[in-house]
Amino acid sequence: MPKFRPPQLATLVDHVPTGPGWLHEVKYDGYRALLAVGGGKAKAFTRTGLDWSDKFAPIVEAFATLDLPPCLIDGEVAALDRNGKPSFRILQETLKEGNAPLSYFAFDLLELDGKDLTGLPNLERKQKLQALLKGASEPIHFAEHVKQGEKLFEALCREGYEGIISKRADAPYRGRRTQSWLKVKCTCRQEFVIVGWTASDKQRGFRALLLGTRVGDTLYYAGKAGTGFTMARIDGLMEKMEPLARKIPPVDDAPRAAVRGAHWIEPKLVAEIAYTETTAPLGQGGVLRHPSFLGLREDKPAEDVKPEKVQPMVDKKPFGIAISNPDRVIYPESGITKGELAAYYAAMTDPILRFMGGRPVSLVRCPQGRAKHCFFQKHDSGSFGGDVHHVPIREKDGELADYLYVDDGAGIIACVQMGAIEFHGWGSLADAVERPDRMVFDLDPDPGVDFEDVKKAAVVVKKELEALGLRSDPMLSGGKGVHVIVQLDRSAEWPEVKDFAHRFALALGEAKPEMFTANMKKTERKERIFLDWLRNQRGATAIMPWAVRAREHAPVATPITWDELENIEKASAYTIADLATLRKRAVSRATAGWCDRPQSLPSL
Repeated sequence: MPKFRPPQLATLVDHVPTGPGWLHEVKYDGYRALLAVGGGKAKAFTRTGLDWSDKFAPIVEAFATLDLPPCLIDGEVAALDRNGKPSFRILQETLKEGNAPLSYFAFDLLELDGKDLTGLPNLERKQKLQALLKGASEPIHFAEHVKQGEKLFEALCREGYEGIISKRADAPYRGRRTQSWLKVKCTCRQEFVIVGWTASDKQRGFRALLLGTRVGDTLYYAGKAGTGFTMARIDGLMEKMEPLARKIPPVDDAPRAAVRGAHWIEPKLVAEIAYTETTAPLGQGGVLRHPSFLGLREDKPAEDVKPEKVQPMVDKKPFGIAISNPDRVIYPESGITKGELAAYYAAMTDPILRFMGGRPVSLVRCPQGRAKHCFFQKHDSGSFGGDVHHVPIREKDGELADYLYVDDGAGIIACVQMGAIEFHGWGSLADAVERPDRMVFDLDPDPGVDFEDVKKAAVVVKKELEALGLRSDPMLSGGKGVHVIVQLDRSAEWPEVKDFAHRFALALGEAKPEMFTANMKKTERKERIFLDWLRNQRGATAIMPWAVRAREHAPVATPITWDELENIEKASAYTIADLATLRKRAVSRATAGWCDRPQSLPSL
């Protein structure tokens, strides 16, 4: 009998992919299950590898009676309502009380007769699966697919289904979340952790469940669900919640008025919740609007519950640039692929070009992924193609060298295709390289310095610049620190800007030696912040706004406002998983004037 292997997961997107290369299936409102069959026996695994053969006994027994060779099948266990539509509520009741039949919708074949089929195209695997299950009957179904995804999605949404799954016909099977499988939902619904409950005015039960979700390592309050319960459900939930009682809340951001008199529990139970929208991003003060309880999820551990964010679909040829190996994982800790990185840069092209367009850049290239060999590159002999441009700049030795610059989306994606992750830009534009248009102070903390102290130091830099008549804007570096940036009017040349930045850093280091040092030596940084003024000399570069970093989980160098800085917990607060939020930030009123006030240096 084949062993369990991690299932492929789908990425949530906001619209149905088009084109002949996609297969579209119903999104069955149930539990994911892998069926291992062999030797007249069968076993059912959940998506996390739990053996649920007893809970799915009718399906396991049906597979065991089929005369099948050893095989591993991927599919969904569902319970159907009177109209033949999958219902998660009925499935929950059936697993508890056995009051309705279970159905299994098989949609993939991973192994057959000792052969690994995961490397085959999806369509070929489905054809083999269909032939394998030719003699099967209730409760086993072959999951059909169609080519017209938009029509299927519209029809299913009208009928009240959850949504559809779209799969690339030519893609192999991967045991992780990829963009070869996409899901499009008719309504908003996700898993949330139950963190407590509020008392009912009746004799028994509760009025509402209190919900939470994880962002990073922190559990945040997400609102409360007060609908979707029968009395039997309330009694069943109370039986599970009462032994988990605790005195203090597992979330520390719940508004007092909303949770007054709450009964808190250990965050162990996972609930499936339907809702209309969130008031703000979850983890940033947002709560659910009109949440409704659908049922408990016993197939997913509470510590894995995080907000599922809509992602952009990966285009294999963004701006006409073919992305080779789009499924190659370049962030091994989070499974982010080269195609997903290209999708981020394609979606953020306009705000990135606002600051990077026409500026000499150096690239951090990691052809095999961020955890492998990475290197800086600032020159090009033409290998990047015609979309990446060159500007001749005279170097210290007097020789001319061609530096890279881009001025459109095709240029950015061409660099990503060549393995670039980070974009670092000069402080001047290619058409006037000797006249800087920005001055950057990089607050680089010693490892022993807390980010709270970095934020306080950034405010000190801001105030000291203001005292000299200069306005500045902060940016989260995506690494450890904060950049304080002054936009310049290009009236000064490099020697003057470098001299100003150096003297400013020295003065701050002398005035506040417990906080700053202007010396880059590691020994001088003990418990202090290196105020890196060296970014402000000819040929030096700094990470560009909205650029991705080659660090864990793909953090983004994010422009913020001074008011926002106080509530931000780390310099890597935003990652490419926050694309939807970052796109909104890029056009919001709060950041509309960010680094958009050219100024001349004061005469000292």
